[in-house]
Amino acid sequence: REEKTAQQIRQEDEFRHGKIDLDKTLKLLGRMQLGFDYIHVKYIFKKTTEQRKVRTINIEDFIAIYRTLAHRNEIQELFFSYSPNHKILTEANLLEFLKKEQFETEATEATASELIMRYEPIEEVKKLNQMTFEGFLRYMCSTDCAIFKQEHKTVYQDMSYSLCDYFISSSHNTYLISDQLIGPSHLWGYSSALLKGCRCLEIDCWDGPQNDPIVYHGHTLTSKITFASVIQVVEKYAFVASDYPIVLSLENHCSPKQQEVMADYLEKILGDKLLTTTIDETVPTELPSPEALKFKILIKNKKVGTLQDTILRRGIDTHGEVVELEEEVDQSEDEEATERKPMPKTPQPKRKTVEKKSSSPPRKKPKVKKIKLALELSDLVIYTKSEKFVSFENQRANQHCYENNSIGELKARKLVKQSANEFILHTARFIARIYPKGTRTNSSNYNPQEFWNVGCQMVALNFQTPGQQMDLQNGKFVDNGGCGYLLKPEFLRDRYSKFNPHSVIGNQNPTMLSIKLISGYQLPPSNLSRSNKADPIVQIEIHGVPEDQVKQQTCVVRNNALCPRWNETFTFTIQVPELALVRFCVEDQISLVSNEFLGQYTLPLLSMNKGYRHVPLYSKLGDRLDPASLFVYIWYY
Repeated sequence: REEKTAQQIRQEDEFRHGKIDLDKTLKLLGRMQLGFDYIHVKYIFKKTTEQRKVRTINIEDFIAIYRTLAHRNEIQELFFSYSPNHKILTEANLLEFLKKEQFETEATEATASELIMRYEPIEEVKKLNQMTFEGFLRYMCSTDCAIFKQEHKTVYQDMSYSLCDYFISSSHNTYLISDQLIGPSHLWGYSSALLKGCRCLEIDCWDGPQNDPIVYHGHTLTSKITFASVIQVVEKYAFVASDYPIVLSLENHCSPKQQEVMADYLEKILGDKLLTTTIDETVPTELPSPEALKFKILIKNKKVGTLQDTILRRGIDTHGEVVELEEEVDQSEDEEATERKPMPKTPQPKRKTVEKKSSSPPRKKPKVKKIKLALELSDLVIYTKSEKFVSFENQRANQHCYENNSIGELKARKLVKQSANEFILHTARFIARIYPKGTRTNSSNYNPQEFWNVGCQMVALNFQTPGQQMDLQNGKFVDNGGCGYLLKPEFLRDRYSKFNPHSVIGNQNPTMLSIKLISGYQLPPSNLSRSNKADPIVQIEIHGVPEDQVKQQTCVVRNNALCPRWNETFTFTIQVPELALVRFCVEDQISLVSNEFLGQYTLPLLSMNKGYRHVPLYSKLGDRLDPASLFVYIWYY
């Protein structure tokens, strides 16, 4: 293959004289369909020209660069172990490899022959139904050897269960693309979240000028966008990434007059996509399924009365009708109120006053918040009525299936620690949405895993903020075709479940996981390096129930981001594999106490293929860092 390549190059005028510069080198590598990182190629090219004290290279130099990039020793060693003559794999050799190493127990001669036809580049070899190392290398770097199961890239789960039986990809303050105090509000927040498969968007609605509602973070200096423009973006991108229902979670601070305008925009812009009544026009005893609500947009908001009232009013003009609701608010627990606290004013000098001492502490009086709702907007709330959470006991006794709760992270965390099983019994019946505490003014995120562990469906995160928390979000919801809905494990759907994430040992059969981290390939160079040098180290993290939370790491490979070798094996005992996520994080060790992030990849344990697999790497912002990858051997039972 290399001799042929050299011959082809010599035939072209621009390479006839053997004077190949860096641009031509990149062009040739592209023609050969070899993935490469510009920085790595530039480094190798510069090293070659500096040795010969020239600015261009010849054909032999180019072939040497190609070999440096493509001929990976670890894969060649694997090829040799199944190739008797170290030159070709027969159909039988390849089939043995598939069954023994890739755990493809149902593979046949036809399977091996198909892979040869797909990946072997030399026609003469292909006709003999054989595979060279070049073909084997292409196969090992293809999607057929990716760590993520191919069948999980499409919707494969049963989508006919009740909505409350699914984890639902959810965002918080979707309109913000920066911090919570002075950052911009932008329509990109909505389009971006929807294109990532997010199915629950938050819209903070306030009275705007000329009777036109606006969206922004109230009482802050964040910029403003119109409610109408948000709904237009939702309508445009709603079902691009997923066919399954969207929930618009309204933080409604508008006057009744502007609420009517909101209702009008929702109906006119969304049209038939907006759900305006129950599926069969009867009061449900349980929520419908994602399948039954395909291509529908649901409104989550406070609601006047019951769903039966809404159905009975269907067809009656409610324009201009307003109902006042009263709701007790415990300010110590109202995190959303804290989040919307007005910007602090300039402190004024205090007057000296004489305080009277009281023999007993003042009693706290519950604050009553009065809410005025336009009936027209209220009647658009069908299966997602916002209901205040009081206690698990109260909700079981009084809450309807179509009512759901929003709980701040602090209160939710307290409930997880004190009453995890009760929390699970609650989320088996009702949808629970968790949102970040108000003090996260820099739009940081909490760890979503602790709330997934108790079955919370809508664990809302700030999608604009990169980091480990969003890596877990993206890694979890890449499953089931990235449709934004994941069927919860049976023990989180069972209304009589005894599961408790804090006491799992002895309850289930644990999964034994073994990961051999073999090598890295064209890793992103360190920002602190002027060449392709880095001191890469890999951390393998398991995220799940508390008993399964663990992190192990490799040794450091010095000065090698191109092709570091580790050959280290890590073993894990995982008690609850259904909730476990595996995260590979590659860092550059700057010092003994400081590492620089280079790339990561996160996926559900049960979406991992066994055998020799490559692990793609993603940047902090979630962009694919092709061709950067890790080469691993996965085994679990």
